[in-house]
Amino acid sequence: MADTPTTTLTPARLWKRMTPEQRMDAARAFWRDEQATDDQVQAVMLIAQQKKFRPKTIIGLDEERKARHLATLPNLPEQLAARALVVYHLAERRDLMGDFLNALGISHENGVIQEDEVKPDPSKIPSAVDQLLQKFPREQVWLYLHTLLAQDPATWGEIEKSLPKVETPAS
Repeated sequence: MADTPTTTLTPARLWKRMTPEQRMDAARAFWRDEQATDDQVQAVMLIAQQKKFRPKTIIGLDEERKARHLATLPNLPEQLAARALVVYHLAERRDLMGDFLNALGISHENGVIQEDEVKPDPSKIPSAVDQLLQKFPREQVWLYLHTLLAQDPATWGEIEKSLPKVETPAS
């Protein structure tokens, strides 16, 4: 059994550590996600409160301006940050997700695991991480692995042992 992860970051803390470009991409994906309606309402209220606007004003903004406002918020509630991280990876990083799952030998459809209760073989994780690092920028791999850990530490806890490989000077 894996030790309890000590460096696992919550979705809200991951949001804070994302680059401005990553946050903007995540915010765009968030506003495009048709299944995020409840979270989008929460985001409208949060933006209105933080920016001292009326909610109606935020609702009336185009997607790009809503995304800019959301991306500039340093603190998001956990649920909102979690949704933004998931839709970001689904919209922007399916190739990375698919390559990681392929390296682990986990069946998926375009980067999304189709079965319930899938657990990666711990012995395959280090080489899978190495493969990602050869193909993708370190900060993308870092964010993806931490997102997996934040989402489901019981399933992805073994990733913890490979995190030193992806740590960046800013980490």
